[in-house]
Amino acid sequence: MTTARKSTALRLTAWGTPPRLVDLEVPVPQGTEVLIAVEAAGICHSDLHVIDADAGKMPYSVPFTLGHEVAGHVVAVGPAATGIEIGTRVAVYGPWGCGRCRRCAVGHDNYCDRRSELAWSGAGLGRDGGMADHLLVPAPRHLVPIGDLDATQAAPLTDAGLTPYHAIAGLSGKLREGTTVAVIGVGGLGHLAVQILRAVTPSRVLAVDIREDALELAHLSGADMTTLTKPDTSEVLRAATGGTGVDAVFDFVGSDATLALGARTLRAGGDLVVLGSAAGRLTISKPGPLPPGAALSLPFWGTRPELHNVIALAQAGSLRVETELFSLSAAGEALRRLRAGRIRGRAVLVP
Repeated sequence: MTTARKSTALRLTAWGTPPRLVDLEVPVPQGTEVLIAVEAAGICHSDLHVIDADAGKMPYSVPFTLGHEVAGHVVAVGPAATGIEIGTRVAVYGPWGCGRCRRCAVGHDNYCDRRSELAWSGAGLGRDGGMADHLLVPAPRHLVPIGDLDATQAAPLTDAGLTPYHAIAGLSGKLREGTTVAVIGVGGLGHLAVQILRAVTPSRVLAVDIREDALELAHLSGADMTTLTKPDTSEVLRAATGGTGVDAVFDFVGSDATLALGARTLRAGGDLVVLGSAAGRLTISKPGPLPPGAALSLPFWGTRPELHNVIALAQAGSLRVETELFSLSAAGEALRRLRAGRIRGRAVLVP
């Protein structure tokens, strides 16, 4: 008798309880599915939001395996899976959509037209993710080849790299020579935002954080100026622009305090781009906290074509993720350190 192969996975089994490591049977891909042997899985603050959520707060059903930043190699394919070969090393595009609407058809699953009808947001967000030995991906279209790029670099790029890239690409026509941008929060996403801004725009980059070590990381990532968050930070940033204010603010925190800081720092006609999910609020009125002509955007994740671009930047040496590596069995410790703000850059699990 053949014994089924087992795969260890970090599962959220009930709302309001910590995730736990369990052994599951390794799935057999059906139809267009592709089975990935996971080489690395990043840990994100979004994972903490999911873990901490009360029952009914999110449109997901438990149990499911956590982990939406994944890289590995193909070990099996379903009979209808085409265009991918066993052994190919890949990054997994995480925001799986319906697969049938116009946006999904062109790789914009992050803005799937049927998102409100789905019971998941993607890998590790309502469907089994990559904090495991194996991940079952619905279709080859969610896979981006990474060649010989280290998996511990490729995995976090699927969100921590893709999300800021998507936000920055949305302002590509505005971030011209002579512009200045502020990056608030230099953690897993913020330090890559600094690098992406330096790689794809001529903008001057100012970085803000409450932690000295985060500002050191911002400096190493290429920031032109760094400053601690203090009561006069908006004045400091305005002074750095000759008093006009910055052309764009990328807020990777999203708290009441950082939203207010961004609004005070922005120049007329500037862009406030909110990527953090700290549940902050900014009351919009006219006149109000934002300067005349300002635009507010709430980008979500990124597109599959953009992930190809992010991987290419990393392969060219323009992006380098600051990582702290943990074994899958040490996932609990990694989550505790992330919650305490004691991770420099991105925590990555290596099964």
